[in-house]
Amino acid sequence: MQTPTALEADIKHALMSVFDPEIPVNVYDLGLIYKIDVDRENVVEIDMTLTAPNCPIADQVVEMVQEAVRDVPGVTDVKVNLVFEPEWTKEMMSEEAMLELGLL
Repeated sequence: MQTPTALEADIKHALMSVFDPEIPVNVYDLGLIYKIDVDRENVVEIDMTLTAPNCPIADQVVEMVQEAVRDVPGVTDVKVNLVFEPEWTKEMMSEEAMLELGLL
């Protein structure tokens, strides 16, 4: 059985494989992932947002996040909560994402 810390690292790595279809940067580096909680049974709960509340592909992005995390060895279930507080801003992006998008 993996420790929560190792499992959380694997989850973050999995999230870095999920790309917003409209932006060539992964959802983790975009700053869309606000919280990752792993309970004792390795059920993962994620709070995430979108770059815009009226995103036409919101369901698709949430589904991609669920699938990527569900595929992590040791994860027993995944719940993704779509939240809009705090509102996403470009300052939430990693330095790598800003470089990729030409913002630095």
